[in-house]
Amino acid sequence: MMFSSLEGLVFLEGLKSCLDLLFGEQEEQLGQPSPLQFISTSDLKALFDFVQVSLTPASSDSWKGPVLLVDDLSVLLSLGATAVAVLDFIHYCRVVVCSQLKGNIVVLVHSNEDSEDEENELVVNSLCHHSDLILWVEGLVTGFCKDVHGQVMHWRAWRDVVQTYQYKIQDKNVTFFARGLSAAVL
Repeated sequence: MMFSSLEGLVFLEGLKSCLDLLFGEQEEQLGQPSPLQFISTSDLKALFDFVQVSLTPASSDSWKGPVLLVDDLSVLLSLGATAVAVLDFIHYCRVVVCSQLKGNIVVLVHSNEDSEDEENELVVNSLCHHSDLILWVEGLVTGFCKDVHGQVMHWRAWRDVVQTYQYKIQDKNVTFFARGLSAAVL
């Protein structure tokens, strides 16, 4: 299995591990099942167990506030997990990471208003409903502009105020500014 640990950072290379699992090249490590065995069983328990073991500090560690980053939760749906299984997985991760370990979870989910993928929309709507902070990133609806690449809408669950910023992606940086205040307008 492809995962590495570097000074508190645990990285599971999901795509490589999925391919290894699908083509039979996956070796169980120390008798532990693959965190990605849900591909054949539709059960995310092994993935949750991997997250829990990876984020729970050993007695010698002094982690304060671990962060679980899930880069594209939509991939779990594409690999055969049901929306209910994905939401259960996030719920259990939230219990361990947020409640027990006093950390945070950051999740990327793709969504499209025109999408006909009902399971993905169920996951997106549920996550929005249970999140403290939501960043909705999208391209410009008006089309291409060389000085503005898109907009970010930002809102917190306890406030009903949506703040919108526009952004421009540069070589090694991203510039954010209020809507209508790009260099092209000024």
